[in-house]
Amino acid sequence: MAQVLEFRLPDLGEGLTEAEVVRWLVEVGDVVAIDQPVVEVETAKAMVEVPCPYAGVVTARFGEEGTELPVGAPLLTVAVGEQDAGGTGGDTESSGNVLVGYGTGAPPARRRRVRPAPMAQGSRPGTSAAAAPSAPAAPAANGTARTTGAPAAAVAGRPVDGPVPVISPLVRRLARENGVDLRQLTGSGPEGLILRADVEDVLRADAAQGHSVGAPAAPATAPAAGPAQGSGSRVPLKGVRGAVADKLSRSRREIPDATCWVDADATELMRARAAMNASGGQKISLLALLARICTAALARHPELNSRVDLEAREIVRLDAVHLGFAAQTERGLVVPVVRDAHTRDAESLTAEFARLTEAARAGTLTPAELTGGTFTLNNYGVFGVDGSTPIINHPEAAMLGVGRIVPKPWVHEGELAVRQVVQLSLTFDHRVCDGGTAGGFLRYVADCVEQPAVLLRTL
Repeated sequence: MAQVLEFRLPDLGEGLTEAEVVRWLVEVGDVVAIDQPVVEVETAKAMVEVPCPYAGVVTARFGEEGTELPVGAPLLTVAVGEQDAGGTGGDTESSGNVLVGYGTGAPPARRRRVRPAPMAQGSRPGTSAAAAPSAPAAPAANGTARTTGAPAAAVAGRPVDGPVPVISPLVRRLARENGVDLRQLTGSGPEGLILRADVEDVLRADAAQGHSVGAPAAPATAPAAGPAQGSGSRVPLKGVRGAVADKLSRSRREIPDATCWVDADATELMRARAAMNASGGQKISLLALLARICTAALARHPELNSRVDLEAREIVRLDAVHLGFAAQTERGLVVPVVRDAHTRDAESLTAEFARLTEAARAGTLTPAELTGGTFTLNNYGVFGVDGSTPIINHPEAAMLGVGRIVPKPWVHEGELAVRQVVQLSLTFDHRVCDGGTAGGFLRYVADCVEQPAVLLRTL
């Protein structure tokens, strides 16, 4: 006799609590093998193919493409036959190659107790109406499927002063900034969990009626309205774009940063690179040479390879240099990380930069390849600009920015000449060091750019 098993969205690691269904890789009725990828999801970190730990026939899928699901929400159900289930005893065979936080046995029981709610038509036995992915939420007066229109005390049996089932702080902030009362919503997630989509549905429905959620009624003597503002479009801050926005905002909010910069004559560095590539073998990238310079500079100024522990009120200096580099992709700005960059030579750095850049553009970077950086190198010169003031990649302590290398008039050996000039900028956390340390780091980098032989002292 077949046994139907439910596969829920597993913990994808790095503190991620939700993911968006991008593309289903299986249809209802398909036969799947253990560890076969069944769905492609997008988190705030990367695109991930999720493998199913069970073998059998897909009987249901939960979540259309474009839907955002919280960790723990049902993804699909699989009918496992007696042979697949291990014969007698009903012990289900499953994979040992699982994602973070997902067990290979039966799904673990939830730790929190949930007050039962009336079952909706089509929901599975043993689940509440809010937890059933196929059960529609109660329609509201404005036509949306997210609000109930009932008093707050009557929504899902929650008291007025009781907890609101919201995990994501982004959902709370979105509701707060738009005047949405979360107690008036019935969440579409498991066990009534309120998702971002629930709040956005309310905002869209209210916008269609021409007024703002939670806004007071306009007085009878309201002044004349200004220019119309409803002709534009709205782009949700979610996925990679949302993660970048959150991280940059946190950096500006928490880090007292400062920036110093210097122009450098990169003519000799460009000649050195040309000589390396003329000798045959793998071509060395300019980014790899700059990275090698950075790791040498960090060895001399380790204060900039650190982070601040606010709770302990300590500066944590890190031994290894995990070098992040900014990469622009169709999905937005991402910062892949080269592990142990301080142990790599120019050829190894070139190869790793190429591998991570290709993965970033293909959207296949793993969360581990996008986290754990200790210092970031940002080559914004590829956009044709000379200078910038980089925002530190929280919780790092510094970022080196590199502008374009262009011919400019320059005084060289006492005479005016046309040289290849680049502007270098260093943004640093003023809590970890003062201007003298930051200036010393930047000056050493500039010296290596102008005279690559300076690097020989540290090789």
